[in-house]
Amino acid sequence: GFYAAGECACVSINGANRLGSNSLTELLVFGSRAGKAAAQFALESPRLNTASLDLQVAEEQERIRRNFFKKEGGTERIFTLRKEMNETMETSAGIYRSEKSLKETCNKIKELKDRFSNIIMEDRSVTFNTELTSALELEFMLDVAEAIVYSALERTESRGSHQRTDFPGRDDENFLKHSLAYRNDTEPRIDYKDVVITKWPPGERVYGKEE
Repeated sequence: GFYAAGECACVSINGANRLGSNSLTELLVFGSRAGKAAAQFALESPRLNTASLDLQVAEEQERIRRNFFKKEGGTERIFTLRKEMNETMETSAGIYRSEKSLKETCNKIKELKDRFSNIIMEDRSVTFNTELTSALELEFMLDVAEAIVYSALERTESRGSHQRTDFPGRDDENFLKHSLAYRNDTEPRIDYKDVVITKWPPGERVYGKEE
């Protein structure tokens, strides 16, 4: 299995209101803990049959050959799609977002994913192929962008750097939770996982306020 480290592990040391670079300590601490735990688990576990993993690797290699190396007649440029993705995420799904802007971004990401299936690759080499690296990165970034936008659309509140102009208040009753996105054939399915509060409940983010 996978061991998660950093903010993706949902440890929530800093919560939604963390300042820039505060997550670095979380990454260092829990990266170390995850690495040690994974190593110990491997030492104590019996050697597994890797046939199923080898099959998955072979299937992924064939998918890459089919979708990137063997495809002819593509017209979409990787750089163009990535630039459009960056722009729509920045303008419509930044810190300040609304139902209207998020729905527009959902539609744009879907359009980009459809266009991605028609990309053109000029470099067909199998070693040191930076164009292939860029294509795979863009493919994954579009999936992540889709998960971010659909999660933001479902979270009808404001929290941390997620500021809904149409829902300016925080809603702990319904959204003191981690957002979880699951892949579907059409659009992500959004679910939630409760935040575990051990000592300090979340407070309001205020500056210069006198008690």
